[in-house]
Amino acid sequence: MKRHLAAAAAAAVCCLTVLTAPGAQAADNPYERGPAPTNSSIEAVRGPYAVSDTSVSSLAVTGFGGGTIYYPTSTADGTFGAVVISPGFTAYESSIAWLGPRLASQGFVVFTIDTLTTVDQPDSRGRQLLAALDYLTQRSSVRGRVDGTRLGVMGHSMGGGGALEAAKTRPSLQAAIPLTGWNTDKSWPEIKTPTLVVGADGDTVAPVASHSEPFYESLPRTLDKAYLELNNASHFTPNTSDTTIAKYSISWLKRFIDNDTRYEQFLCPLPRPSLSIEEYRGTCPHTS
Repeated sequence: MKRHLAAAAAAAVCCLTVLTAPGAQAADNPYERGPAPTNSSIEAVRGPYAVSDTSVSSLAVTGFGGGTIYYPTSTADGTFGAVVISPGFTAYESSIAWLGPRLASQGFVVFTIDTLTTVDQPDSRGRQLLAALDYLTQRSSVRGRVDGTRLGVMGHSMGGGGALEAAKTRPSLQAAIPLTGWNTDKSWPEIKTPTLVVGADGDTVAPVASHSEPFYESLPRTLDKAYLELNNASHFTPNTSDTTIAKYSISWLKRFIDNDTRYEQFLCPLPRPSLSIEEYRGTCPHTS
């Protein structure tokens, strides 16, 4: 009888071990989208999803200037996380449009927007990013494709400063990526959103020493955060298709919007300097 009880107990422990193994939980991640990533797949101009798009007129919205929504055509995988992207000072949606299909083809709904005016400051752009997220999740024609709990923001220049403002205002955001960001506020200890700060070594408009670096250093030490300084790049590098920006943006969004730990390999251990990376800092391993 004792032998039977011991065997039963051992079997229970065995089963419990199987059920609680880390791999079992990772395999059941409900937000995981697309095949297992490789360097080639995240550096590719297009990912595994076919993409459709729809224009949003400025006359149909309030709080921002309209834009274009890019989304995976198929609904077979259910809903997707979403990201809204703002252009910079004096710029239009067209300046960041390349990111729309590139990110959407990896399994996101992406909204590249125009701002109310081209001279809107970062605090205004932050509010506009949030207004666009609210429109996307509540009123847009693709709202049924979006998981409203898995959202992020990006932006270039003043739009990057706006991404920081949006993350500060709405801590429930899952990811923020300022691209060669500009803001008169250099300190962001309030941010609770995992943030990838992207700077450029040759930026003379928002030099990294007075913008991206203090942005990064001021973020809480306990936050999942990273600083990517592009090599041989300028303030306007994010305005044209760039493999390094795409690769690490995709990895960051996948890791923190989708909780997809398959992309951790591209972020930790920290990428080393290369022909395209001047410097990379970060907190590893990531905890969120």
